[in-house]
Amino acid sequence: MASLDELRQIIRRIESRTPPRAAAEPIERVIAGEILDGGGGPLFVVRHEFARTHRHGRQSIDDAFGISPIALRILVRPGDEPPDPERLLYVDTETTGLAGGTGTYAFLVGVGGVEGDRFVVTQYFMRDLDEEPALLAALAPRLDAASGVVTFNGSGFDLPLLETRFVLARRRWRADLGHVDLLRPARRVWTWAFPDCRLGTLEREALGLDREDDVPGAMIPMLYFQYLRTRHARPLARVFTHNRDDVVALAALLGWFGSALGGGAGTLTPLERFGLGRLLEPADPDRSLDLYRAALGDGLTGLAALVACLRAAALEKRRERWDTACELWRMALGIGVFDPRPWEELAKFHEHRRRDFAGARQLVSDALVLGRQANVPARVMDGFTYRLARLDRRLAAAR
Repeated sequence: MASLDELRQIIRRIESRTPPRAAAEPIERVIAGEILDGGGGPLFVVRHEFARTHRHGRQSIDDAFGISPIALRILVRPGDEPPDPERLLYVDTETTGLAGGTGTYAFLVGVGGVEGDRFVVTQYFMRDLDEEPALLAALAPRLDAASGVVTFNGSGFDLPLLETRFVLARRRWRADLGHVDLLRPARRVWTWAFPDCRLGTLEREALGLDREDDVPGAMIPMLYFQYLRTRHARPLARVFTHNRDDVVALAALLGWFGSALGGGAGTLTPLERFGLGRLLEPADPDRSLDLYRAALGDGLTGLAALVACLRAAALEKRRERWDTACELWRMALGIGVFDPRPWEELAKFHEHRRRDFAGARQLVSDALVLGRQANVPARVMDGFTYRLARLDRRLAAAR
């Protein structure tokens, strides 16, 4: 049996054959950036500069910086004043998890803003969790100088998370900060047009940019934790690129809305015209009506066409323009998708306004036949049955 000294010698021989692991390169040698101290401690910072005329896919980001106050009022939170577009801050965070809460950190925050004739994206990165005070100290003056922030789903995630981090660090959070969350108007415009309204989908389908070798968002927390364990920064390069492109995409998407809401709707698809009508309806019903009609005239089909007819008819009815409202309800009848609403509206019009009880009865009778074929809910059928009985009584009384 080998003695203890012999075992030690064997271990030394084995260890001498294994070369020592090379120390990881500092992140500033792997990713083009520098270590800066803004008063809160050292922090890794990366800057990217773009011309204001830079195009992200088909869209120029310059359209975002000249967006009109009228367009911004439609995009901001209800009740907010439209912010100065030249002083907007475009914000995107990469975090240690998607659940939010006090245990989630924003380890990389990308902010974009106009600096002279350039659009500059600055990325603030925590090399370790104890660098959060430095990151918050760097962000605070940027937020204080901004007229508002632009995000994508920032109302539900980015801003509540940053507010939590500021509060936990006993820093003031600007509760009065204007906010343009582009997810809400994006859903109004593109829900009917695309499979989903994720930022990547909108980039590809609306802006015409398909990212190459983009890192999936679900992988980003894992890559950061891997960096914390190994200090190898090379895998994080794709995370920095992803974050930078997200910030630029925010400017491009706001530019798209600025152009479309400003009247540059020449290249819109029928579904986009329809979606833009939905977005504008609460604020500008007249223009919304024009967009619904333009979408129908451009060949809008299916369920979207039915909804466009119904929304446009409702706007015409509100103005008591009965002839055009009836024209739209009749158009809805011919789309091939049964919906009880145009039948009911036309029946009410014939019964109460034209006093054409026979015409109203024919409409209700036809609706009952089609409703049975379409298996509509019993309450809808009961409503038509009740209306039919009342019309029969009125016809009998008129004889």
